[in-house]
Amino acid sequence: MAFTATLETIKDNIAKITLSGELDGATAPDFKTKVEEAAATSPRRLVLMMEELEFMASAGLRVLIFAKQKMGTNVDIYMVGVQETVKDTITKTGFDQSVYLLDEYDAAQIEAV
Repeated sequence: MAFTATLETIKDNIAKITLSGELDGATAPDFKTKVEEAAATSPRRLVLMMEELEFMASAGLRVLIFAKQKMGTNVDIYMVGVQETVKDTITKTGFDQSVYLLDEYDAAQIEAV
């Protein structure tokens, strides 16, 4: 499945990127571009919708780390609907300690504050 990353802004303080397909070395630059576009909006939260992301290589993990650094410590990152194979990679690397992993999008939880 081809990789896609789409960015939308919810209210004034939430950037939401929806990922689908396979995130690897060839497609990671597309994801990085969306992260940079999201960061330019100065969000308070970054929501990554990952229900349809089937695979993530180490290049995708590098972009996640870049996103955390680019957004800064004041921005919470939520990863929603992460499939087990992708979640396994995130957990093994310890990145799950830097983000919020949610089974489903809960607007009340994410949009609060």
